[in-house]
Amino acid sequence: MKATPHVYVSDRVSRRDFLKLSSLVAGMGGVMVLSGCGPAAQEPTTDDASDAADDAADTAATTLGDGKTLRVGMEAAYAPYNWQATEESDTTIPIENVEGAFADGYDVQIAKRIAEELGMEPVAVKMEFGALVDSLNNGTIDIICAGMSVTPERAESADFTDSYIDDEVIIVVKKDSDYADATKLSDFSGASVLGQKDTFYDDLIEEIPDVNHMTPVATVPLVVDAIENGTCDAITFSSMSLPNLLENYPDLMKVELEEGEGFSDPSNPDNAAIAKGQDEMLDRLNEIIAGITEEERLEMWQDCMDRQPA
Repeated sequence: MKATPHVYVSDRVSRRDFLKLSSLVAGMGGVMVLSGCGPAAQEPTTDDASDAADDAADTAATTLGDGKTLRVGMEAAYAPYNWQATEESDTTIPIENVEGAFADGYDVQIAKRIAEELGMEPVAVKMEFGALVDSLNNGTIDIICAGMSVTPERAESADFTDSYIDDEVIIVVKKDSDYADATKLSDFSGASVLGQKDTFYDDLIEEIPDVNHMTPVATVPLVVDAIENGTCDAITFSSMSLPNLLENYPDLMKVELEEGEGFSDPSNPDNAAIAKGQDEMLDRLNEIIAGITEEERLEMWQDCMDRQPA
């Protein structure tokens, strides 16, 4: 985060301020000359028009959407990051395109903090994960807070903030699975492994030698259903979400891979995203995120873990 230097009037006067001061002095002179003749009509000057345009540009640079309602894109089906709720509470926001529904979760708490700092009211817009970036660029939503991680490909189409929580991709199997004792990715050669569509969870499966890379499914609940129903041998999953998964599904377990025998980069940060060309807003969002302490983040995460739907 960059520190902002203090600037005093005696140090520097901006072009805009100089023009305004000059106009003020000239105006005072005009009043003295014309005081006996009544007020003179003032025609807008080129400088006035330029100032108005500059002010409008400054406002646009530091505003998301209409500046009033912050439309937040998410699945609302990826607990504890985000999920759909039927009742309103102090941790939810309305889902704009689902009547009578609300969104809750860790992403929602971050979106609420961002909206508060920007003086806006947040609403969720529910959609498939794979549609989020396109919806950002066509103006359907103003920001993505959806458990999404920045990738080189995504960064070509949107600008991403610093992470607001850092997760990791792991492999989960059933305790009685033939793969329960696996210690390296190559042990999963020939295994049927499933991940969520359009995510790191699916992309990393390709690193497993000779894997049966199953067609990814749209949501995490569908991923979990597949391992429970025996449709696949293993799934990729969120390390931070593991405790709740094992509490609800005690027949599952995390595979402990040896150092250097796992995925090349299992890190899975959670980044917000906005449409490109809003550099000042991106800086502002990073300031807001930086203002959320690690302790606050972990507390919010644990609260979401505790109240997420089973």
